[in-house]
Amino acid sequence: MGELQCVVVTPEQTELDVEAESITVPLFDGEMGILKGHSPLVGRLGYGVLQVRKSAGSEAENYFVDGGFVQVAANVVSVLTDKITPLSEINRTSADEAMKAALEMPSDQPDLAAVRQKAVTRARALSRVVAG
Repeated sequence: MGELQCVVVTPEQTELDVEAESITVPLFDGEMGILKGHSPLVGRLGYGVLQVRKSAGSEAENYFVDGGFVQVAANVVSVLTDKITPLSEINRTSADEAMKAALEMPSDQPDLAAVRQKAVTRARALSRVVAG
């Protein structure tokens, strides 16, 4: 039986609402594992893999998250992100296409350069996930 509740919400809907034994989230500056009884916190997510392990010894369910925020309170892990994708749906072709599209974005103005840089950072994270 799970001991944590993992809730993942995007702007469109609640994408995931499951019990888990452990959860690993990709913070903007590393990874963080969460178990039952974790102290309350709010953190900024980076692009990377969200792992949800439902029970000891079971295989983790892996998802790619597009940044956002994580909140831990009273054994509930709430992930707010723009998009979540099962890792099984990501491959080398999709990662390469994301990088190509990012590099083709205009960057001649500061606002456009920031959007382009965010897209390149996301594409690099996708490439790391596929390679790893």
